Order: sequence, then structure tokens, then C-alpha cells
Amino acid sequence: MAKIYLFRHGQSENNLKKVFTGWLDSKLTELGVEQAKKLGEMLKDKKIEVAYQTRLSRAMDTLKEVLAYHPECKEIITDDRMIERSYGDFSGQPHQEILDKYGQEAFDKWHRGWEDRTPNGEAFVDVEKRVGEFIEDLKKKYGGKDMGIAISAHGNSIRLFRKLMENASIEDTCSWTIPYDSYFEYEI
Repeated sequence: MAKIYLFRHGQSENNLKKVFTGWLDSKLTELGVEQAKKLGEMLKDKKIEVAYQTRLSRAMDTLKEVLAYHPECKEIITDDRMIERSYGDFSGQPHQEILDKYGQEAFDKWHRGWEDRTPNGEAFVDVEKRVGEFIEDLKKKYGGKDMGIAISAHGNSIRLFRKLMENASIEDTCSWTIPYDSYFEYEI
């Protein structure tokens, strides 16, 4: 069976500042680099031959720290189906400004609601569709092979990857917090 090692990028500057980031680029903080190095240490004894990242530097820089231990990994693929949820018009806006302008109830719906989209952005249901297509492609390409696959992704794409792989409920999926310094392992 192919093994997937799925992990979130380390803390970014916008994570630290509590800013809606989505598809915007945001560099890792010093802590984020340390979290990425910790992931590398945690995964150093795993076999990783293929790695996936998104176009965002926080995913690429985290993967770089993990692959420092994996000279056997000869293929790095950029696939934005695992990119963070788009926050549309809220991208780059501090959480507090959105809270102040729209209130806690609206913020909570946009932040963790299943079908609630920010203006010109995505909802979890939208992210689930593209992540589902990504998973199906992984299964077709690597299913049943004896190999390891690293995936450096983002909190909300990981949330939906977990939902699909673990057959979790919408309620559970919306309630999860995805850590910066651990990984999820799956077989396909």
C-alpha cells in the first residue's frame, strides 16, 4: 500500500497576525520554520519518494525542511487542488476587522461554516470538491504501490482531505483545528 504523509505548513506571518490569507502568499515565521524542521524530524524515518506542494511559499518552504531527510524523493509536484481555501474579498483582512464590521455570528459562519462563502471566496463544500478530485487522482496513480508520498498543504485543504479519508461528519470537519507540527498518515 502507498502511504501518504499529509501535513500543514508551519506558522506563517499572516497566521501569527490573524489575517485571512487564503491564496495570498505569506512567509513562514521563525516559529513556522522550527515547526517545519520538527515535521522533518518526525518523518525522517519514513520512505518518501514523491512529494506534493502548492504554489504558496509556506507549503514549499515546509516541504523543503521535510525533504532535507529524503534524498530518495526525486519528484516534487505542485498541485493547487490542495491549496488553502480562498477567502475572496476578505483575503489580507485582519480577523478583528471582519468581526468588528459583521459580528461574531457572521464571522463564525464564514470562518467555519460548511456552505457559507466569503464574498467572492470558497466554502468548505467547494474545497471538498477539488480535494476529492486530488485524492481520486492519487489513488489511480499510486494506489497499491509500495511507496511514500508527502503532501505539504494548508489547514482547510487538510480538513477536507481528512473528512474524505476518514469518512467524517460535516460537524466534526468544521470543528477540527489542524496543527502545524504533526502529520496525518493514510494508506491507498
